[in-house]
Amino acid sequence: MIQRPQAKPAAAPAQAVATPVEARKLAEDLMEVMGALLGVIERETELVRAGKIREALRLEEQKGELSRRYMVTVESLKTSQKYLSQVSPELLASLRRHHDTFRAMLQINLTVLATAHAVSEGIVRGVNTEIQRRNIPNTYTASGQRAAPGPRNIRPLAVSRSL
Repeated sequence: MIQRPQAKPAAAPAQAVATPVEARKLAEDLMEVMGALLGVIERETELVRAGKIREALRLEEQKGELSRRYMVTVESLKTSQKYLSQVSPELLASLRRHHDTFRAMLQINLTVLATAHAVSEGIVRGVNTEIQRRNIPNTYTASGQRAAPGPRNIRPLAVSRSL
């Protein structure tokens, strides 16, 4: 019998902060999780740039857990936004500035990953084109035009996705 991994229980609904101490704690939690997530993402970016994809994939679980924590903390912040804007607008402005920097760093990571994906796809397509070119016989029709290859001359390229 195949056992499937147990789904994590749903997180409790985000609670709005009610005191300045809770607001400071929420801000510290958000700053901590953004810093940790950025650290993992920067490491992943370095590894992908260096072509060390296997090592980058090992960061997936840690990145997923930090992303989950980030989402929970942001949800709490959204729930508490009205209170924070009344009691501590400077804290809210500071969090927004830090979050803008965080998003810019994420954009760099996404650009590196998209570039790596495009390069690897280009390599695979190039290899496939070369293999197909070698498999197709050079024949010509009676009118001197190059003959189109038949389906039996075109062989698919098999790629293993496991690293």
